Amino acid sequence: MAQDATVTWLTQEAYDRLAAELEHLSTHGREEIAKRIESAREEGDLKENGGYHAAKDEQGKQEARIRQLKELLRNSEVGEAPQSSGVVETGTVITAVIAGDEETFLIGSREIAGDSELDVWSEQSPLGAAILGLKIGEKTSYIAPNGREIPVEITGVATWGGE
Repeated sequence: MAQDATVTWLTQEAYDRLAAELEHLSTHGREEIAKRIESAREEGDLKENGGYHAAKDEQGKQEARIRQLKELLRNSEVGEAPQSSGVVETGTVITAVIAGDEETFLIGSREIAGDSELDVWSEQSPLGAAILGLKIGEKTSYIAPNGREIPVEITGVATWGGE
């Protein structure tokens, strides 16, 4: 099942944070989980050993995150947040009226935002794809996963400041 790799825009800070997470998970994280599995294994019967199964499940999740981070970092474009020119593009903070409600969100990868409370919409999402390239004041609509057509008006485009 081959997929085309999607290039993800990241700030240098986001790239460094993700690379550090990958380094930790690939070294100390693997060591810690191996010790927990070994400790649980020593408790006896693996068939009914909840600690062993929980540790193995956590190991699977950790390995999945390692694969995700490797792929993300391999297919990332690192640079400064684009300076807002009033046009919706990856890495900008958008204010829009969506179905009558004003919302502010970042267009890009959740990984860009880090610990920020700001909502993030992928540029591949129905909303993200519909608004990319629009200017302040322009209107469009997109089809939600439930089949409803949702109107959108762009009311602001700002430079991502990392908050």
